Amino acid sequence: MPDLSGKVAWVTGSSTGIGAACALALAREGCRVAVHYNRSGEEARRVVQKIEGSGGEALLVRGDVSDAAEVGRMAAEVEDRFGGLDFLVNNAGGLLERRPFSEMTEELWERVMEVNLKSVFLVSRAALPLMRRRGGGRIVNVTSIAARTGGGPGSSAYASAKGGVSTLTRAMAKELVSENILVNGVAPGVIATPFHDRYTPPEVRERLRRGIPIGREGTPEEVAGVVVFLLSPAADYLVGEIVEVNGGQLMD
Repeated sequence: MPDLSGKVAWVTGSSTGIGAACALALAREGCRVAVHYNRSGEEARRVVQKIEGSGGEALLVRGDVSDAAEVGRMAAEVEDRFGGLDFLVNNAGGLLERRPFSEMTEELWERVMEVNLKSVFLVSRAALPLMRRRGGGRIVNVTSIAARTGGGPGSSAYASAKGGVSTLTRAMAKELVSENILVNGVAPGVIATPFHDRYTPPEVRERLRRGIPIGREGTPEEVAGVVVFLLSPAADYLVGEIVEVNGGQLMD
């Protein structure tokens, strides 16, 4: 993998799962990493400890990524500590709960949109001044296979929000490329994370696994590897791409 020594990366939702794997992978490549969490403080501190224990540098930031004031405060903390920002990974999000469309409430719909879609807008907007002062940067938005398939049972709001993330990724890419800020996305399939432990019943999970040509769930580290690639010089000519990481479950 390329040497990203000295680069500053902010990974939202990096206390567990894909976000934690991204934070650790970027630290291994030499990045100074802002590890973000909202509620999972103990897990986030363990990520920071792993980074620091391996000789890396990490900053722990806490806040609600769907709240503009908190996002602004976190961006200021990143800039105060590291002096700027090179990479942003918009990973924070979640299903919140599975609920059939016919039983969806306006409150749940709006909260899913805030956590998964509004957060990408708010954090990216806050990151832009920090990247501009560096002369450019890179953003990777984590969307989902659900953005194209409509998602599994009870995930209409989540799938819709992730569809918005995919579209926003392309819109951002078009607007920001002239400022040397390259925006791409990664769309995980069925990945072995606390997400599925929490929201996907074992029988549903097994049915999904059987539909994956490679024959297994993916790992957070496999998604993180793609994220690191998109942030590296090897991806200098990629703009507005969304890389599907799903073991062949969905093919173009």
